Amino acid sequence: MLTSYFKFLAHQLKGWPQQNYYLFFFSLGCQVMTLVSAPITWLTVITFIGTTLGVLCVLAINAAKSVNGFLGILSAICFIIVGFHAKNYLSIGEQIAYMITLDIPVLLSANWNINMASKIRHFTPRSWAVALVATAVVYLVSGYLIGHLTDDPRPWIDAISFSISLTAGVICFLRFNNQYFWWLASGLAQMVLWFISYRQGSASLAMAVNSSIYLINDVLAFTVSPWYNAKLRQQLSEREQAYAEEMGLN
Repeated sequence: MLTSYFKFLAHQLKGWPQQNYYLFFFSLGCQVMTLVSAPITWLTVITFIGTTLGVLCVLAINAAKSVNGFLGILSAICFIIVGFHAKNYLSIGEQIAYMITLDIPVLLSANWNINMASKIRHFTPRSWAVALVATAVVYLVSGYLIGHLTDDPRPWIDAISFSISLTAGVICFLRFNNQYFWWLASGLAQMVLWFISYRQGSASLAMAVNSSIYLINDVLAFTVSPWYNAKLRQQLSEREQAYAEEMGLN
């Protein structure tokens, strides 16, 4: 059983758009240079591990592969440690929310683990309204609470990233391709948050670099990802269907 599961995870790393692999190795190179350009500490090593796994996670989502659940949990643990050190407390909540709303459900959900590409959906006008209102409410509540209950030095910037990312995670698990409007905004917000944190001496540059890689991935999603590319979605669905039949998952 365990051997079959690891085979399944290995299969989930195959069949991605070529651009995803190029972006991963570009990101890996950037993170290695960032790691060795400053004194190497336990925190910079954890940041390097977290950012590397995090990029793999978002690329897996881009490719509509459920291995993102496994990668997301591992990277979230690293990011929680980094966020606590930087006093970006809502970034910790963001990672916990990812695990609860996206990573763990993805690992347990048959809808994600078997031929997910064939189950991609689109927003209705009502869905747009609900998602936008939810984002705004989470932003106002989380920004107020984190500013009054903790010593977070950037509560409202932290809250922007948290509210957009939390909503994006829920939209992603529900299999709506409109998630990428939220991920794009989230990438911009996180890049600002971690760059300011770096300038104020609270974090390494690696987190800002990581956010910029996420941003590139989000742009790619609108062109080469099965979430938006109908031809690629059909090809991926056919391959996944054949794999499911071969493994007896249907």
